[in-house]
Amino acid sequence: MSFVRRYWLPLLLFSVLVDAVLLIAFIPIQYNSREEVFEIPDGTWANRMAGKKNEILPQQVHLTLGVRDILVLRNLDKVPQMFGPTLIMPNQSFKLPFELASEYQFACTAHVSGQMTVVVDPEPTVGWPRLQWRIKNLARWIGG
Repeated sequence: MSFVRRYWLPLLLFSVLVDAVLLIAFIPIQYNSREEVFEIPDGTWANRMAGKKNEILPQQVHLTLGVRDILVLRNLDKVPQMFGPTLIMPNQSFKLPFELASEYQFACTAHVSGQMTVVVDPEPTVGWPRLQWRIKNLARWIGG
């Protein structure tokens, strides 16, 4: 019995797996918008002043240059909110584009800690970096 006849199914499965990994590594990343939008809901400030935990925004926001590199904060609360040096009035939005991959710390009144971190990853280039980026985002999505 020949090697190929004996192991045709494992070889086929291995080939399909390799093809899938190559596709994931080379297919361009496409989004409808480069904006990552977060909303500060109505009652955020009142809940915080009442001592309730407000977990409305993540402690860390992850952006990627060339993919999702504009942070948009919408203040739906009845009071102004501070994000860094910017005062966001009720029912207003604030857009902050990023052009440099880095980790940024901002003061944020919507957080109990008063801080929010924005992590901006470099644009994932074709091949291994793009595959790593997709795996990292999948792991973040699965982890919540």
